[in-house]
Amino acid sequence: MKYGFDNEKYLKIQSQHIKERIAQFGDKLYLEFGGKLFDDHHASRVLPGFQPDSKLKMLMQLKDDAEIVMVISAEDIDRNKVRGDLGITYDKDVLRLRNEFMQRGLYVSSVVITHFNGQASAIAYRERLERMGGINVYYHYLIEGYPHNVELIDSDEGFGKNDYVETTRPLVVITAPGPGSGKMAVCLSQLYNENKRGIKAGYAKFETFPIWSIPLKHPVNVAYEAATADLNDVNMIDPFHLEAYGKTTVNYNRDIEIFPVLNAIFEGIYGESPYKSPTDMGVNMAGFCISDDDVCSEASKQEIIRRYYNALNLMGEGRDNVHEVKKIALLMRQMKLTTVYRKPTVVAKERAELDQEPCAAIELADGTLISAGTSDLMGPSAAIILNAIKHLAGIDHDVKLIPQEMIEPIMRLKTSFLHGHNPRLHSDEVLVALAVVSQHDENCRKALDCLPLLDGCQVHATVKLSEVDRKMFQRLGCGLSFDPVVE
Repeated sequence: MKYGFDNEKYLKIQSQHIKERIAQFGDKLYLEFGGKLFDDHHASRVLPGFQPDSKLKMLMQLKDDAEIVMVISAEDIDRNKVRGDLGITYDKDVLRLRNEFMQRGLYVSSVVITHFNGQASAIAYRERLERMGGINVYYHYLIEGYPHNVELIDSDEGFGKNDYVETTRPLVVITAPGPGSGKMAVCLSQLYNENKRGIKAGYAKFETFPIWSIPLKHPVNVAYEAATADLNDVNMIDPFHLEAYGKTTVNYNRDIEIFPVLNAIFEGIYGESPYKSPTDMGVNMAGFCISDDDVCSEASKQEIIRRYYNALNLMGEGRDNVHEVKKIALLMRQMKLTTVYRKPTVVAKERAELDQEPCAAIELADGTLISAGTSDLMGPSAAIILNAIKHLAGIDHDVKLIPQEMIEPIMRLKTSFLHGHNPRLHSDEVLVALAVVSQHDENCRKALDCLPLLDGCQVHATVKLSEVDRKMFQRLGCGLSFDPVVE
């Protein structure tokens, strides 16, 4: 992989900047964490060198001063809202995230159930958490007219009605399974209630994208718009920052639209607002850690096209996401991109037309393009991985790494005993077989050792891939796209 992002620098300056923001407010800082604390694969794709768990590593540097408060909306509990990337409900993800944090030595102090209006499912969830022991659970209520009814919000019938969340450390990280959980409202409610208790507390926001310190139409920022096309987020120049400081910075529409309201809430709590713009509220330093702009720009262009294919596939599955497809298509036009720019798509389609079978292609870090077709033994996903690592290991293409007599019993197991319809081996099955053979075969060992070199490579398939194969490419760090199929 060609690196364009200095991850070590990021960990150092990001944690230092947060420490400075804590000191700015005195006693306590409520830090709203947007996006994913770990498994941030979007960031690692558009900023090659950014580690998916970078935010978590950064937080680990502050763990003695930090505690985590998990937030979940009662409305999301009630409708069993599911995380699309993991396929689990938000209420289960709160427990998963809590366990992940605690296993790393981070202190998770409590769970806040927001938008509470007496929902029976939320009450049952609170009781379940409390039975588990060691979990403090609080309710934050629906406030009529939030966020615009500032007079009610800044009162004992607004924020004052919410449970006061007991915290003990100077940095309180507010995080949630996904957007719309009410993280910001929890932060603001705590500021109100801390102020009533004579505790000086501040608020800041930590979101990686859009990156405020690079141009509005930089490919990295445009890739963020593509990633959030379903939410209709729009990157914008922060007008408040421009007016206050005469400097051009980038933010997104929701933060800019809500800032006058936040400003009024801050004034209601403190008497004056500590911030002059939405950009002021942020603490993200990622833009200062881009070490190779060309590498990040190229990776982001690939991500924009990849997102376009993803949206087309969702539409093919029957999703009502025409707006999402059209928006990403418009972003591509603005960036002067077409699907042809993504070289593996061209190679895969050319091979598919020639073979009249589903095919795949991969672009390696040095620009080498390799293709693979479908055989009786394996599909294009497994074949392209084998072809790529053979090339990287310097093994002749005609060399068969896995003996056919080993593959055939696996195929028979899948169809005769496990009642599968597709006898061909998936990518995970091929790699397990390769690992077994590698015990006594030097070529297999050399090929397996090359798997890490697939990190950052771009892959395209002319057929909808199975979930198993999709997850395998994600684990390998490949940017994957495939042709849409109408179901």
